[in-house]
Order: sequence, then structure tokens, then C-alpha cells
Amino acid sequence: MSATVGQKAPDFQLPDQDKNVVSLSALKGKNIILLFFPAAFTSTCTKEMCQTRDELSFYNGMDAQVFGISVDMPFTLAKYKADNQLNFPLLSDFNKDAITAYGCKYDNWILGLKGVAKRSSFVIDKEGVIRFAQILENASDYPDFEGIKKALEALK
Repeated sequence: MSATVGQKAPDFQLPDQDKNVVSLSALKGKNIILLFFPAAFTSTCTKEMCQTRDELSFYNGMDAQVFGISVDMPFTLAKYKADNQLNFPLLSDFNKDAITAYGCKYDNWILGLKGVAKRSSFVIDKEGVIRFAQILENASDYPDFEGIKKALEALK
């Protein structure tokens, strides 16, 4: 089952790249963008995260906090964030709790890898309700950033 527009966003507690635990429920009162991505250091994921970095002022202007989420370990995400000069937190869903709750988990990915995040985007409003959801089946497909921006603009 996947998280869908209009429903309460599943809560999570995940460590960021600096090993600080982030809880979705503690962020109530702020718009949230969750960008699930398959793996750090891969081409499409890096393009997506760098575009987000370059457009962060728009999200900040919409009173939105952006998080990138993958099943990579916090140590890997710290290196990835530094190498790409990312200006938003990356969360480690190493135990696959969030990708399971949001319905964006590959049971089988490339090279026989199991339990990797599907490229997915969610906009969550200040009350914790999902206002935009996109789960892509093909890891090389690119998120609908215009849809994300329109969803945020509708929350103003």
C-alpha cells in the first residue's frame, strides 16, 4: 500500500547524515518535501539532488523543509552531501521503515538488490497531510518538480 494524496503522512524517525534523528511528527507546522531516491552517487539521483540544491531558495520561500531519503547509511550520505554541496538534510532509511510505510520500495532492483527506495516525491502540508505524491517505477525517470512546486504554491 502506498501513501496517497489526502491521507495523513506516515510518521518516521530516521537519522540524518550527521546522525541526528529526524521525526516527521516533530516537524508539524512546516511544509515538508520528501524526495526518496534509490542510491547515493548514481547519475539520476545526483542530478535530482543537485537540482533540489540549486532551487532550494524557492522551497525556503514556500516555508518548506526538503529531505532526501535513501537506504544508504548515514556515513555514505554525509560523504554524498559534502561531495555535492547539498544544502538540505539527507535521511537514512537503512532499515527500510519509511520506504515501506510510503509504499515506495523496490522488492527487486538492479543486480539483485532488494529493498531500495523507488524515486518518489511527497509534499506534506503543515498539518501532516499529503498534498502531492509521485512514485516512479523506473529509477531513471525524473521527478515532477513542477507538480511539487504547484502543490506548494497551493498551500500558500
